Amino acid sequence: MKFTAAQIAGILEGEIVGDPEIEVSKLSKIEEGEEGTLTFLANPKYTPYIYTTKASITIVNRTFEPEHELETTLIKVDDAYKAFSKLLEYYNMVKMNKTGIESPVFIAESADCGEGIYVGAFTYISDNAKIGKNVKIYPNVYIGDNVTIGDNVFIFAGAKIYSESVIGDNCVIHSGVILGADGFGFSPDENGEFQKVPQTGNVILEDHVEIGAGTTIDRATLGSTVIRRGVKLDNQIQIAHNVEIGENTVIAAQTGIAGSTKVGKNCMIGGQVGIVGHIIIGDRVRIQAQTGVHRNVNDDEVIQGSPALNLGDYNKSYVHFKNLPKIVETIRKIEKANKDE
Repeated sequence: MKFTAAQIAGILEGEIVGDPEIEVSKLSKIEEGEEGTLTFLANPKYTPYIYTTKASITIVNRTFEPEHELETTLIKVDDAYKAFSKLLEYYNMVKMNKTGIESPVFIAESADCGEGIYVGAFTYISDNAKIGKNVKIYPNVYIGDNVTIGDNVFIFAGAKIYSESVIGDNCVIHSGVILGADGFGFSPDENGEFQKVPQTGNVILEDHVEIGAGTTIDRATLGSTVIRRGVKLDNQIQIAHNVEIGENTVIAAQTGIAGSTKVGKNCMIGGQVGIVGHIIIGDRVRIQAQTGVHRNVNDDEVIQGSPALNLGDYNKSYVHFKNLPKIVETIRKIEKANKDE
């Protein structure tokens, strides 16, 4: 799709310096700009590139005054970085604003689909599913029995939503996500064989949740696994049965959280963190990458290591870890000197 400088300036409430009818169809970095692309200048260190860029349109701050002749058309705004971000959001919204039902798909007669939805080919929507307004369901998605999906939700290709799952408004489910698979529940019998414990609960995502590609969230054994409002999960995360993640918590890739653990609000959890089951992590906790959490964590703690230590204690200890060979050598010299005496 193409946009003119005049159209872009209208969206951003900007001022045009140059050709208002020039068109762009792609985005680019300012140093890699080509004809027909749109770029921006926000960081002063990139200023030299504005005189050499081939980009057709460049968004700049209103305070920018060129020192040399320019080939690019300028759109002046109050904040170039925020304006470009706004334009990216708008572009994304236009690009993904699909409607209609492709073929072939299966939609059960008992399913209830809202207005303005898009359903991609080879999607399967099961009995009694309830889908809100303006939901975008991309190809090869499976939606199980009795699933409820709110308004303005995006579910990308290949996601699997098991039965009874509940998804709130304005959520984003990326490709390969699995919501509501059985939790890892097995119990040994008298012969030492493991018997499956039925997993009869569900998964609940509240509003404004985003789940990254390849992430799995297991249904509860009883009750619900709950992801609270505003949570953002990266790619390839494992959330086990009966876990609860508090509001506005963010978790980076390859983290695993074992069953029945409760994570508080506004936490930041780094990549490859492992968290044991049946513990409580407080609000505003910071957990550094590759930490192993084996205990309850109080509000506002910052922890690192495996098993996890307070970050300050870990850093102090790490100085000694690095010097351990020297320390051992010193101890040996002292022991030898004592023996010689």
